[in-house]
Amino acid sequence: MANSHTENIDIELFKDDLEYIDQDFLQSIIQIFSFTYEDEKQFLLMTEKATYAYGEVICSWLSLKNKLTKPQRISLLNDIKIVQVDSGCDFVAILTDDGRVYLSSNDSHWKTNKKLRSINTGNDFFKMIACGKNHLLMLRQDDHVFAMGDNCCDKITGNETSSCESMINTGIENVKLIACGQFHSIVVTNSSEIYSWGDNFFGQLGLGDQNDRNTPCLVTFPNDDSVDTRIKDIVAGSKHSLFLLENGQLWGCGSNYDGELGLGYDIGPTKLTKLPFEKNLQQIACSKDHNLSLAHDGLIYYYAWGKIMNDTWTSPRKLYDQHSSFASASALLLESQTTFGLTSVTNLCESNYTSAIQSIRRLFDNPNNYDVEFIIKKRRIKVSKCYLKSVSKFYDDKFLGDWNEKKEVTISDYSYDAYYEYLHMLHMGQIRINHQNITEFISLAYSHGDEKFIKQSELLAIFSAAEWVVSQRHSATIASDSQSAIKAIECRDSSNALAIKIRKILQSSKQHMEGRMLQGTNIPHYDTYYAYLRMLHDGTIRINPQNIAELIDLANCYRDQ
Repeated sequence: MANSHTENIDIELFKDDLEYIDQDFLQSIIQIFSFTYEDEKQFLLMTEKATYAYGEVICSWLSLKNKLTKPQRISLLNDIKIVQVDSGCDFVAILTDDGRVYLSSNDSHWKTNKKLRSINTGNDFFKMIACGKNHLLMLRQDDHVFAMGDNCCDKITGNETSSCESMINTGIENVKLIACGQFHSIVVTNSSEIYSWGDNFFGQLGLGDQNDRNTPCLVTFPNDDSVDTRIKDIVAGSKHSLFLLENGQLWGCGSNYDGELGLGYDIGPTKLTKLPFEKNLQQIACSKDHNLSLAHDGLIYYYAWGKIMNDTWTSPRKLYDQHSSFASASALLLESQTTFGLTSVTNLCESNYTSAIQSIRRLFDNPNNYDVEFIIKKRRIKVSKCYLKSVSKFYDDKFLGDWNEKKEVTISDYSYDAYYEYLHMLHMGQIRINHQNITEFISLAYSHGDEKFIKQSELLAIFSAAEWVVSQRHSATIASDSQSAIKAIECRDSSNALAIKIRKILQSSKQHMEGRMLQGTNIPHYDTYYAYLRMLHDGTIRINPQNIAELIDLANCYRDQ
């Protein structure tokens, strides 16, 4: 990336990766950078006073002992503020606020010797860095650009094979922005002139051809006086380049095989081409590891296009679920979220969680945001494929297989109400109890292999049994529903302990209730019986002064030691 985005991410995004770290330490993190090396996530974590390495790979590069529960402090960076971090295939570059650049790598060509190497010489101080797959650009504080690394495809300029020990002056001056793709380099001057060089097999240099360049070449916009070519930001993906103008327009060139330019077709232009956005944009992002591009309008919405998990978006799509960062958006679209450079951290777990829930709710049965409809007896439920694939293996398999190209899917095995409630649960996280469709709920849970839903459906059977037990009317409907729910469970697994447990509860409860009625004693409150049955199901019990007497009575009655 060319530079760090001024956005905040919630540390909760990485809770699975950092779950073994002490919570007090996590709360002290103010910046985070992540990268992936051979499918393993690695982290640099910054607090007010120090920088820490977390992950077996990054620790080995620094001769630190990796500990699952404790990030390792990088002593050379004590009390030093980090302003930018970027990474290549097998190295990480760090820029500090005093203009120093440090490298860490396991590649002997970088001469790091498993330590943090400072590459500054003399009075060289820098204000921006950018990493390609195995090369590095540095923008010096006097606006000159220098390069280091492997020179395959001429990406560091000149005819040398490589220069991993010393910096090469590219000869470009008055520069304000730099960016690296895997094998190409781009810079923008203070007068908004674009220069590019390196690999050009896909036209990613924007020069109108596919010939590599070993020296910086001027990139021009189409001859159109109406184009305001003042450039705000640049980013480079693996094989494509994006240019954000001050007026909010987005231009690009290079590979479009996976839709990474969002042009609606797979042919990539070799000249700068305006991308199809109706609204003005304020931020852009992409990475060298994914053929995915992202943009933000600066207000509410994020946009995405390119390769997402097992799908391809050939045109930009608005992400209707709200996000606070590109990292948050990547968590929805990629198999593993990424930070897109050094990113500030906030601990807004509760507010972000609430925002996320509200965003997900807007994906359910929304006529303005759907790409597939479920049809049940002529009634329709509108949903987002991408979201369903992200929360359910059943839907992920279906949309990759039988339903791959379908925009309408007919459901014949379940009623509209039951299927609607199931999809509602996937989006809202809760089930609305309905005695009429409890049997279908359980059947849906098993057929979709949804462990969470199976648990919730089984709980519904217990709740139904509880209502039957405490109902002074002994409603035949509730009793029938309870029996139907048990049969649905037994139908899926004849040895299911839950079904046996509920049957015993019903039989014992019936005898207990009949005895209490004959004696003229009170029937247990619903809340008490609910708590007792919940304890039988999940092993926890909630006791309070109001229900303790009844709970003891129930335990004695059922001989529950």
